[in-house]
Amino acid sequence: MRNPICALLVAAAVSCAAAPPFSLEQIMSRPFASELTAGPGARVAWIVNREGVRNIWAAAGPDFRARQITKFTEDDGMDIGQLEWLPDGRGLVFVRGGDLEWVRAEFPNPLSKPEGVEQSIYFATVDGVVRKLADGYAPRPAGPDRLVFLKGNQVMSIAIAASDAKPVTAAKLRGSFSALQPSPDGSAVAFVTSRQTHSFVGVYRFADKSVVYLDPSVDMDASPVWSADGKQVAFIRIAARSRTREFGPVRSAADPWSIRVAVASTGAGRQVWKAAAGPGSAFHPLPGESLMWAAGNRLVFPWERDKWAHLYSVSADGGDAVLLTPGEFEVEHASLSPDRAEVIYSSNQDDIDRRHIWRVRVNSGSRPARVTSGSGIEWSPALLDGGAIAMIRSDARMPAQAAVSVGGSIRNLASETVPASFPAAALVEPQPVMISAADGMSIHGQLFLPRDASSSAKRPALIFFHGGSRRQMLLGWHYMYYYDNAYALNQYLASLGYVVLSVNYRSGIGYGMEFREALNYGIAGASEYNDVIGAGLYLRNRADVDPKRIGLWGGSYGGYLTALGLARGSDLFAAGVDFHGVHDWSKLRTMEANSPEARLAFESSPMAAVKTWRSPVLLIHGDDDRNVPFAETVRLVEALRAQKVDFEQIVYPDEIHDFLTHRHWVDAYRATADFFARKMK
Repeated sequence: MRNPICALLVAAAVSCAAAPPFSLEQIMSRPFASELTAGPGARVAWIVNREGVRNIWAAAGPDFRARQITKFTEDDGMDIGQLEWLPDGRGLVFVRGGDLEWVRAEFPNPLSKPEGVEQSIYFATVDGVVRKLADGYAPRPAGPDRLVFLKGNQVMSIAIAASDAKPVTAAKLRGSFSALQPSPDGSAVAFVTSRQTHSFVGVYRFADKSVVYLDPSVDMDASPVWSADGKQVAFIRIAARSRTREFGPVRSAADPWSIRVAVASTGAGRQVWKAAAGPGSAFHPLPGESLMWAAGNRLVFPWERDKWAHLYSVSADGGDAVLLTPGEFEVEHASLSPDRAEVIYSSNQDDIDRRHIWRVRVNSGSRPARVTSGSGIEWSPALLDGGAIAMIRSDARMPAQAAVSVGGSIRNLASETVPASFPAAALVEPQPVMISAADGMSIHGQLFLPRDASSSAKRPALIFFHGGSRRQMLLGWHYMYYYDNAYALNQYLASLGYVVLSVNYRSGIGYGMEFREALNYGIAGASEYNDVIGAGLYLRNRADVDPKRIGLWGGSYGGYLTALGLARGSDLFAAGVDFHGVHDWSKLRTMEANSPEARLAFESSPMAAVKTWRSPVLLIHGDDDRNVPFAETVRLVEALRAQKVDFEQIVYPDEIHDFLTHRHWVDAYRATADFFARKMK
């Protein structure tokens, strides 16, 4: 089954046409650019992941000639991230190894190396000299030569210049540390310490080795940010227990979230702004920074007062919030300009299934200005010294690459990272479609049609569900690595002759707060199943689709919907591939046995409908998954065996949720195509 030659022959038989125009290996060879980070002097750095080999690239104005800084050469499962420029721009620090999403004592070891793996902080000069500084993560420069970082439950410090410097413990306190924010002069560092039921913002001072907690309470404090003079710290306060469900609708909070400002030296704090009751009273963060201290003593933050994720500003002395980005669209990826007078951000304004760049001044009365437009997708913008704008961009055919806009003209950086064999010209452009869910809700999707779609043959069709569920698939290569991979597979499946429908089901982002916080979704009733059925009926009614050959695939939350569709709708769906899906909500949260909450959680799960599951399924899971417990697949396999359901399984020992090795992605995707070819031939 796993022989690549046999897989290719079987897959080719699906379309009864010529061999596909490109191989899975070719489309998966695309580079993925991420973590674009601006530095002083019009410098910019980013990470390129090409076939599992991760390296840092950098460029500087005015010519912005890209150069590769690190020289790693293997698909070794060692992630790279958390880039930070030094204040003088002579180099940057980064983390290599470990799980950069979850802080765990045990580091992921997806290749099962007997000697184990480590997580370390490195310093790299712009000339490409790389050396290890210390074991740890979350590095932040504090002044010209001091680096603060985390290791376990300790805040650590090390001098950067001296090659023989040793790390020292700055603070070892209760709780779990995060969000290190050095003061402007580097003499202190703000941090968040989580105590499970509550969290504090604290300030550590290097001179006297003291710690001050800022206006402590029973609530959850987060996102500390310093004033320009280093005398005050602003932070977000979320009322205790205002969000009780991780996967279920929360449209408002009994006690709305607020912004507070505290004196850094004493901890004395005050409330400067509080969200109004109703929409937006439950805090919804931005990717990255959710609170910024801008010029003019203004604080910039996200708020959903009008049921859309927008940017607002308010005086740090208090007052009314000013809406900066009006309209029915959502803001993401925001950052301040070097002079802190502007915010540059991505949004789906006027183009709901893409992202483009906009900029707006933080003062009241200004209107947002468009930076990019068209059929491309742009994100992670940064205004650089001198006026250039760096970003990452893609489109339907070309993958994510760093780019720079100078004088309104945009060009890609490091185009040489795209291999000559990458089949850009052979890819199809997904079409935006609207489908009607079983309960009548309108749902967005992207339709991938085979290149020879004009033929009259009825084709097999596949429906893809993204994970999250706080995600949105776009009309091109995605800004997240996991979904960038999924886009590649959807393109590959279309090249094999499948009609592929990617569904942006309810509880995802991009379409407003009420869509994201859909009634009865997930653990509270699985209302997304209406979208699963609606997608199936949409395809079944298409003239180019064989109604008996409609399959499902997805990962994580998408794996949950795949399993739910197969369990409840085997009469409509012929087969499915479930990557590390959730199968029993009642096992993921602590709840009283036989309580109404527990019963509803179970009834919202695939496990509740296993007795009507008849369609074959391929289950794929890494057993070091830190997002969805491996036990979810173990329990499902036990139930499928009891029901004598046709299932196959692929388990990757020591692999995590978002596979760290390129080889596992390719292997899993090849098995997916092979499985559908055999089960829906």
